[in-house]
Amino acid sequence: MTGGGPARESALAADIAARLRRDRDGLVPAVVRQYDTGEVLMLAWMDDEALHRTLTTGRATYWSRSRQEYWVKGQTSGHVQYVKSVALDCDGDAILVSVDQVGPACHTGEHSCFHNELEVSQP
Repeated sequence: MTGGGPARESALAADIAARLRRDRDGLVPAVVRQYDTGEVLMLAWMDDEALHRTLTTGRATYWSRSRQEYWVKGQTSGHVQYVKSVALDCDGDAILVSVDQVGPACHTGEHSCFHNELEVSQP
C-alpha cells in the first residue's frame, strides 16, 4: 500500500497521513533513539493509528506485525518510552521517534537492540 491509505481506521490528521509512504501492509518503519544522546535504541513499525496515538499520548505506540495488534512500549515491562519529538524523513517513508527511555529498550534486556556489533574490515 505504498503511498496508499492506512490498513486500519485512524484519527491521524489528514495532512500528516498524506505525507506518509507506507509499505504494502500500511506500515512505516520507526527508528527510535534516546533524545539526549542520539543513541539508536530500536526499530519498530507504525501505521497511521500508532503514529496518531504516539503524537496524542506522548507514549510510544507501535504496530506488532507478529501479534497484529497495537502495543505501547513498556505497558507490560515497565520500560516505557516518553516521546520527546517525532519527525518524518524527507520522503515520508520513515519516522524518527526521540524518546526518554526508562530501562532497557530491547526485549532481551539490553539497553539498545543494536548490541550485536559486526566486524568491519578497514581499507
